[in-house]
Amino acid sequence: MRRRDFMTLLVGASGVAWPFAADAQRPARIARIGYLATNLINQGLLEAFRQGLRDLGYVEGRNVVIEYRDAQGKLEPLPALAAELVALKVDVIVASSTAAAQAAKQATAVIPIVFATVPDPVATGLVTSLARPGGNVTGLSNLNADLVGKCLEYLTQAVPRVSRVAVLWQPGAFGERTEKEMLQAAAAAARALGIQLQFVQARDPVDIDKAFSEITGARADALTVLVSGMLLGERRRLVDLAAENRLPVIYTFRELVDAGGLMSYGPSLDGLFRRAASYVDKILKGTKPADLPVEQPTKLELVINLKAAQALGLTVPPTLVARADQVIE
Repeated sequence: MRRRDFMTLLVGASGVAWPFAADAQRPARIARIGYLATNLINQGLLEAFRQGLRDLGYVEGRNVVIEYRDAQGKLEPLPALAAELVALKVDVIVASSTAAAQAAKQATAVIPIVFATVPDPVATGLVTSLARPGGNVTGLSNLNADLVGKCLEYLTQAVPRVSRVAVLWQPGAFGERTEKEMLQAAAAAARALGIQLQFVQARDPVDIDKAFSEITGARADALTVLVSGMLLGERRRLVDLAAENRLPVIYTFRELVDAGGLMSYGPSLDGLFRRAASYVDKILKGTKPADLPVEQPTKLELVINLKAAQALGLTVPPTLVARADQVIE
């Protein structure tokens, strides 16, 4: 073979081989996720989401980057924080609460949004329907108005002769229509159970001490808490104040029982946040949010802390203990 022919062949082969070599050396695309939280102090839920990502092959710093934004228990900063994530052009935004999802939706109609815990996404206006969300928003629903009545029912079974129950909630946390339905459901359940309700608000963490002063001042026999992102973040204070004032309390999430609370009835938040990771995975792989139906919890758990009951001098009826999905002793 002549030298000129050899060099031509070598150059031609190089022209074919180099693009493949470049492709082999090109790093895989790193996905960027925006995580918008009402309160990042809820590290257990964040870790559940991260674990869900790891189970699907995503490793932070290697093939995924998560941009965190924390409203620190307040609702007012959420729109600005959502706008920051949109400006970063993240691939998807994960919203930890109803208020966070609403702020994200107001900030963008293009970037996909996955909410992890929204009681009624249709009533809140986040999706058109559960089966066909439409638009750029989908995710997981965590509870509904009927759950409030069931919590009151279990509370009256656990605390015989209860006549007055306080209901602690955070205005603005669930959306106006959902809040109205929850409060109406609570009132209807109270009438059926023959008890009086005292509705007490806590808009910010600084309001919690005042709320408990109102509750004890009105001589409530027990308390139920409509847990929001802010109140979940303040679970240690809630549990301590309840114990200090010797108030039996039922919560909508077991995380507060794990922190020392008496009872809870509702879905597993850890499970919802792990499932949110699967929605993110599907969106990153090309599925449109409009084609991902909103998922509702298939199991609600009754958890009872007998150690907390003993500290209150309360004997939980054996029939209710037997009905519990988990008993902490």
